[in-house]
Amino acid sequence: MTGFPNSPKLARGGLIVMDPVTGAVRRIIALQYNADTVTRTLQVHGVGAESGDRMEALRLKGPPTETIKLEAELDATDQLEFPDQQQNAAVAASGLHPALAALETLIYPTAQELLGHDLLARQGAIEIAPLEAPLTLLVWGRNRIVPVRVTEFSITEEAFDSSLNPTRAKISLGVRVLSVDDVGFAHRAGALYMLYQQRKEKFALDVPGSTLAALGLTSVPGT
Repeated sequence: MTGFPNSPKLARGGLIVMDPVTGAVRRIIALQYNADTVTRTLQVHGVGAESGDRMEALRLKGPPTETIKLEAELDATDQLEFPDQQQNAAVAASGLHPALAALETLIYPTAQELLGHDLLARQGAIEIAPLEAPLTLLVWGRNRIVPVRVTEFSITEEAFDSSLNPTRAKISLGVRVLSVDDVGFAHRAGALYMLYQQRKEKFALDVPGSTLAALGLTSVPGT
């Protein structure tokens, strides 16, 4: 069966893991299937949090806190159909373990880092700084590339091979967008966030302006 030659190429959503200092890309994780829904929640950072604070009612302290949640599916059926092909060797041997591990390790310190901190503790180090994770970008098309911190991650494994390797799974991923309030303007994540917000502002200008008549008004009351 042949596909339509003029069909647009489907972009896949995913994650980019990069060094926050050098910008070097450490890993690219493309989702096997795009999520059907993406839920975004924006919490306003207003100054006038309580009623009666008349002087501050319209002021904003900074960008809203934006959280994003998506659910996606992984299925090894196609790869297991041709286990002898080189690109399918890992799936044939371990099922979805590699694909799941690539996502799970986003929220794990490396074993080397854990051992290094344990060594410092046993040597009597008084203060040990928390481990810093690489910078993670959520990519959902070229118009939505945002620095994020993974806040929630759950996996439902639904099918297994004869060795009990998972072969079908659903993942639920929750992230919080890192804004300049979180990392500052000088941080690489801050620069990426500013590009994200500026693109959003540009999109808002592309919406044609409406009229009072469209709202059933001839003037704004009180003006």
